[in-house]
Amino acid sequence: MPSSGRHVTMLTEGTYPHVHGGVSTWCDQLIRGMPEVDFQVLALTGSGREPVAWELPPNLSDHTSFPLWGTPERGRAPRGRDRRRFLDTYEHFLLSLLDPTAGCDFGEGLYALAALAREGRLTTALRSERSLRSLMWIWTMPHLPTAAARPTVHDALTATDLLEHALRPLAATIPEGRVAHAVSSGLATLPALAAQHFEGVPFLLTEHGIYLRERYLGYRTEPQRWPVKSFLLGFYRELTSLGYRKADLITPCNQYNRRWEERGGAPADRIRTVYNGVDPAAFPWAGPEPETPTLSWVGRVDPIKDVQTLLRAYAICRAELPELRLRLFGPVPAGNEDYRIRLEKLAAELGVTDGVTFEGRASDVAGAYAAGNVVVLSSISEGFPFSLIEAMSCGRATVSTDVGGVREAVGDTGLVVPPREPAVMAAALSDLLRDATRRADLARRARQRVVDRFTLHRSVDGFRRIYLELAGRPVTERPEPDDWTVRLTDPWRTALMEGAWA
Repeated sequence: MPSSGRHVTMLTEGTYPHVHGGVSTWCDQLIRGMPEVDFQVLALTGSGREPVAWELPPNLSDHTSFPLWGTPERGRAPRGRDRRRFLDTYEHFLLSLLDPTAGCDFGEGLYALAALAREGRLTTALRSERSLRSLMWIWTMPHLPTAAARPTVHDALTATDLLEHALRPLAATIPEGRVAHAVSSGLATLPALAAQHFEGVPFLLTEHGIYLRERYLGYRTEPQRWPVKSFLLGFYRELTSLGYRKADLITPCNQYNRRWEERGGAPADRIRTVYNGVDPAAFPWAGPEPETPTLSWVGRVDPIKDVQTLLRAYAICRAELPELRLRLFGPVPAGNEDYRIRLEKLAAELGVTDGVTFEGRASDVAGAYAAGNVVVLSSISEGFPFSLIEAMSCGRATVSTDVGGVREAVGDTGLVVPPREPAVMAAALSDLLRDATRRADLARRARQRVVDRFTLHRSVDGFRRIYLELAGRPVTERPEPDDWTVRLTDPWRTALMEGAWA
């Protein structure tokens, strides 16, 4: 049954509806912005017992949590001729990961594994002794670099275990008549790829952060030996490339992502940039700055946000401006408790504990931006960050790291510095903190930039048209009203209507 564009299955990994902020905010905005569309959410989670963190909108008719861990149901392993066929398929699949020169088709192998997963037999097949031997045999081929690392049986067990968990989403199915919308590359694309291949379900891929880049960054600190890391990164590389090549349409949230996707094999004519957006009325002009000089940071407490660099930059600024404060607003996701402890220890080592406060999740996000004279973003990887355009909408000057779509968001209305360079960040912060006139000018222009380019209406309506397009339905333009500013009640509206910033 063809899709009408009015039924969408959204595929998430570790985000909506179990986590607040970032991509989850985007998901909630998209669903609430299209009350006429029936959404389902298939959420890839850890245990499947994670609580729902959002109040789900009425047009989200079904939410399924699909755990990557825990004990799966194990069907009967392939036998006889089926086993030989599986092992042949699996060995070609392994070669596609470990030896790109072998000419083996990753997609062909993945679809064969998907068929087994749908029968409930993939876990048993992967964990068999013969599958383990196949991996050891290929790993130790003399011409492969992994052979020199002398992979052990323990390495093979570890790699097989992690691969089996990663492939579990292949068992999830998406009903015909829907659009499959994966909101990241990687594991969230597995059910969409299978549904597209077997049932012809349209497949839409949206990238915020660059999934593959973040896997490379993350595996730098993982405890596994190099053969295991090489194996898993080969898997993520091939999966990402397959998703890029097979998606019916790719909607990066910035041009930086688009360049990665094209290099990864995505056809240029199937890529369409749709920027994230905010409602300027929900993030109004913040008003007067705090009397005590303050830096504000908003996000989840996570290594990819690189709060260590921010703490070090703050310590440098604090030496020049002793009254300066740093307020960190955001939750600590499950599993990141040790990272929070490391940050507290670093603040103590730098001698700035008395000036740093961990505020936890902010119930008033606009108020969190207003709490600072300058809002800081210190990440080592981003897509098109909400925290940045929200702060800009609130009329706060920003200092941000040059990652992802940050430059596209900021333009010339904020300062952009290299990531992982605390001294450079500190210099930019100090310059702004000493110059109130410049902060005010950047703040006014930042707000105007959001109004001109990054409104929620524009973002949501872009996806409304895309859903209909993928379903082969006629698309009706829904232009943003010229007089939409009449809905605003903050002081900024008066300035706009009087042409003060023209």
